[in-house]
Amino acid sequence: MQREVLDGAKRMVRDAIIQKLDIKIMLSSSNTIRIADFGCSVGPNTFIAMQHVVQALKDKLLQVTNSTNNIPEFQIFFNDHVINDFNTLFQSLPIDRSYYAFGVPRTFHGRLFPSRSIHFAHSSCAIHWLSKIYKELLDEKSPAWNKGSIHYICTSNVEVVNSYVAQFEKDMEMLLNARAEEIVEGGMMVLVTPFASYTRLMNFFGSSLMDLVNEGKLDESLVDSFNFPMYFPSPEDMTKVVEKNGCFSIEIMELTYAKSKLVEKVDAKTLMINLRAVLEGLIINHFGSEIAKEACARIILKSEEISTWMKANYEKSCQLFVALKHK
Repeated sequence: MQREVLDGAKRMVRDAIIQKLDIKIMLSSSNTIRIADFGCSVGPNTFIAMQHVVQALKDKLLQVTNSTNNIPEFQIFFNDHVINDFNTLFQSLPIDRSYYAFGVPRTFHGRLFPSRSIHFAHSSCAIHWLSKIYKELLDEKSPAWNKGSIHYICTSNVEVVNSYVAQFEKDMEMLLNARAEEIVEGGMMVLVTPFASYTRLMNFFGSSLMDLVNEGKLDESLVDSFNFPMYFPSPEDMTKVVEKNGCFSIEIMELTYAKSKLVEKVDAKTLMINLRAVLEGLIINHFGSEIAKEACARIILKSEEISTWMKANYEKSCQLFVALKHK
């Protein structure tokens, strides 16, 4: 699914570079182009995305200079949390890569690089992860106590939604402030993130957990105190945080959908292979491995419902593409 998000954004990344990037300004003080990929995980998707970015930048250079002479060198900084498996990442580096690779282990919500050192930044399927859950969601006495649900979608409690929004805005404020210091004048940042239609998938996990509660196999208070730390921003959400920061101009913002190959043979098992790798660790940490295993198995019993949902939402906007230029 993440590969399909990248494939769906491929044309837009290239268009942003070719049409919107002033590469002469970027290279006025350096003959090395430095690229950062935030939320790289362990590959191979990050390598595919970065090779595409490098090729688009080379094509832009050729368009501007009309010469293959003096092509700059490329440095790519692969960033993710310190618990990311960087050993696997670097063992999988493409042998024929046309760039120098570096690892940068730390959250991207803070500073990572020297001032004015990054020319192009990229992040796919990462910024929707919140740095933490807003404290009000964890307080049983708070109006934002998310009883009986594990996410903000489909809740009637506006305080829950507001808490998610507040945490997203805080995280994006930190991210944009950091990148405003690090990205050169005229440099670009591209963000690709899942959009709201994905949030329905969270509810399949929630309903499976509540099934276990109703059968007496799980304490309801454990479900009430669990919230997926993900917020899927809308164009309005992104516009608000970018304008508040004031350091970037919005060059492109577009809602799209990835043409999923999974729809041809949609079933719960196929879906779970994709989602368990992302979500199961969170469930295990909170509920334990046995509950996590059974909750995931329960989703398979909802295969018909999941199949119907995926087919109905196949051509709905499911990802948000944003290209920002440093003023």
